[in-house]
Amino acid sequence: MKATRQLALDLGHRPALGREDFLVAPSNELAVAWIDRWPQWPAQALAVYGPPGSGKTHLCQVWRHSSGAVSVDAAGLRRHEPPALLGEAGACVVETVAETLEHDPEVARRLLHLYNMMLERGGYLLLSDRLPPARWSCPLADLRSRLAGMQAVALSEPDEALVQAVLVKLFSDRQLTVTPEVIQFLAPRIDRSLDAARRIVSAIDTRALEARRQITVPLVRLVLSEAGTAFHADPQEDSSK
Repeated sequence: MKATRQLALDLGHRPALGREDFLVAPSNELAVAWIDRWPQWPAQALAVYGPPGSGKTHLCQVWRHSSGAVSVDAAGLRRHEPPALLGEAGACVVETVAETLEHDPEVARRLLHLYNMMLERGGYLLLSDRLPPARWSCPLADLRSRLAGMQAVALSEPDEALVQAVLVKLFSDRQLTVTPEVIQFLAPRIDRSLDAARRIVSAIDTRALEARRQITVPLVRLVLSEAGTAFHADPQEDSSK
């Protein structure tokens, strides 16, 4: 007889995004050093860039809380002029607008206006995206020149040690205790991505609640099997770990 599965309720898990929760590793230590250096930046604008799941959003949130920055994205730039977005703020975070600039000149114009406003008021600007700003496609020459001259620092794909540490943290955020064996089994079997780690921990938590089971290696194996390739690391990457 199959065990009855309990309905798992989504209670809106809230991840820990403070500075003390950001795990420093070789893949991100230079970017972390730049964020910690604020407000002693050599210029008023900085960009952090890297692949999905490398920690850009978390690092931007760390800086936003320490600087009091407002947060802006492409959707906000489509709807509002920079004065309405910035108010009296002396710092601003702009995330994931690169893909929009080439196809939406109005967003590019407003980003240039926002950039100039922050510099004029002696404020600070932090940009983040997958690529460094110098490689963004942009229809405005003035904005291209500013982006090309901006200090940019990379976050790279996390190594397996960082993925293991992140898994421990994510389970802890959910007040779940897991054994080292679970972490060691799981880490090589998912993509080296903080996003993949977040998603698999959520799936394991949900499955454990539904099945009323402890989080063990067999349960984790079951979740990975049920998910197919959704969280799995590339086999060629596995062989090099």
